[in-house]
Amino acid sequence: MATFARHWRVPAPSLLVLAGIGVALIPGVPALHVPPQTIALVVLPPLLYASAEELSLRDLRVVWRPVTILAFGLVFASAAAVGFAAVALTGLPPAMAFVLGAILASTDPVAVTALGRRLALPGRVQVLVQAESLFNDATSLVLFKVAIGIAVATGAGASLPAAGAEFLILGGGGSVIGAGVAGLVWLIRRRTSEPVLETVIALVTPYAAYVVAESAHTSGVTAVVVAGVLLGRSSHRLTDAHIRLQLHAVYAVVVFLLESIVFSIVGLELPELVRNLSGGSGWWPLQALAVAVVLIAVRVICTLPLTRAVKPSKGGLSWRVAGVVTWAGTRGVMPLAAALSIPLVANNGTALAGRPLVLALTTAVIVFTLVVQGLTLSTVVNRSGLALEPEHTAREEADAQDALNQAALDHIEQLTGMEAVPETTIDRIRRALTARLDRSGDGPDITPVDLPYRQLRREVIAVQNTELHRLYDEHRISDTTRRRLQHDLDREEAALGGR
Repeated sequence: MATFARHWRVPAPSLLVLAGIGVALIPGVPALHVPPQTIALVVLPPLLYASAEELSLRDLRVVWRPVTILAFGLVFASAAAVGFAAVALTGLPPAMAFVLGAILASTDPVAVTALGRRLALPGRVQVLVQAESLFNDATSLVLFKVAIGIAVATGAGASLPAAGAEFLILGGGGSVIGAGVAGLVWLIRRRTSEPVLETVIALVTPYAAYVVAESAHTSGVTAVVVAGVLLGRSSHRLTDAHIRLQLHAVYAVVVFLLESIVFSIVGLELPELVRNLSGGSGWWPLQALAVAVVLIAVRVICTLPLTRAVKPSKGGLSWRVAGVVTWAGTRGVMPLAAALSIPLVANNGTALAGRPLVLALTTAVIVFTLVVQGLTLSTVVNRSGLALEPEHTAREEADAQDALNQAALDHIEQLTGMEAVPETTIDRIRRALTARLDRSGDGPDITPVDLPYRQLRREVIAVQNTELHRLYDEHRISDTTRRRLQHDLDREEAALGGR
C-alpha cells in the first residue's frame, strides 16, 4: 500500500484504511478484535513521541494562544454539537450521545502528523494543527470519562468541580511526569555515547513516560507528548551525528510499521462493527455523514476567529486558513481506542444501550476523515494558496546552505597562518567551501588517512551547526529546512569516519 500510495501520490493512511475495509469484506476472513489497551500501550506511545519531537517549539511559542483555545474551547464545542446532533438524528440515549461527542471531539495526532507530513504548509499553520492534536487529549479524555460515568450510572449527574479536578490531575499530572521523565532521560543521555544504548533509550522513553503516568492515574498521552517536545528541542545537544542518523533510521522504520498497522486496524474493524448493529440501524451511513458534517462546521466556526494569529500576512479573518486547518483536523486511532473501551454493561448489570451504534459511528467518522479529507487535503491546501512553492523551499535551503558555508569559510580564514593546522589542509577545505558557494561542486573527496583534514572538517561542521541553529533561532529559516540541513551535516560528519 505504501508503494502504491507513493506511485499514485495519495496519503498512505487513506489507502491503508480502504485496504483494511476491502480485506475485512473478503468472505472467510476472521473478525478482528483488538483490545483498546493494546493500542494504547503498544502502538500510541512511540507514534505520539515521534509527532511531538517533530513539533517546532519556536513556532509553538507564537501560536500557543490559539492552540490553547482549540485544545479547550473547540473540544467542548465539538462534543456538545455532536451530542445534540446524535440525540436528534440517531435516537441514542442522551448519555451515550454525549459519549460519542466526547470521543470525536478531539483531532488525532497520529493521523494529523501522518497526513501533514506530505504538505508544504507555512510553519505556523502546520504547528497549530499538529500542536492542537497533541494537546487536546486531556480535555477530551476528561469529557469521555465524565460522559461514561453518567452513562453507566444510568443518568446520574456529574459534578463540575469534580470534572475540573480530574482534568487538572490528568493534564497537569501528565505534564509533570512527562517533564520529569524528559529530565531523567536527558541526564542519562548526556553520559551515554554508545549508538545502541542511545537507540534503546530513545525507544524506551515514550513507553516509560506512558506507563509511569498511567500508573499514577494521570494522562499517559500528555506525558509522552511533553517528554517528546522537551527532548526533541535538545536532541542536537545530546547526541552526535552518528547517533542522530541511527535514531532517525530506526524511528523511521518503527513509525512506518506502527502507522501501517494502526490505520489498517481502523479499516479492518468497520465491517465487523456494522455487522453487530441491530436490524433497525440501517441509517448509520447517513448518520455518520451528518456527524462528520457537524464536526467540520463547528471546527470552521471556531477556527475562523483565530486565523489572525497564524496568517502569513497581517489583515482580517482568512477563510483559506480556516479551511485548511479544518480539513487537516482528522480523527484516527485514539477515538477508536476510546470507543472500544466503552463498558459492555451499566452499573445495574444491564447491557449499555447504544454501544454498538456508537462504535460503528465512531469508526465510520474516522474512515470518512481519513479517506475523504485525507485524499483531498493536498488539493485543498494547493487551492488555498498557503502551500509553500517548491522554489521557495529550495531557495530558502540554498540561502541557508550559503550562510553555513560562508561561516565555515570565515572560520578557516581565521586559522590561516596558525602553525597548529597545516596550510595544505586549510587550503583544501577552503577550495571545497569556495566551490560549494560557487555551486561548482562539492570539493575534493575525503580520504580516511588524512587525520588533520578530518579534525579540521569536524571543527568546520561544528561551526556550521552553530550557524544553522542561529539562523533558526532568528526565524530566518523554517523548521523543515533546519532539519534537512542538520541531516546533511550529520551525513557529512559521519562520512569522515571515527567518533
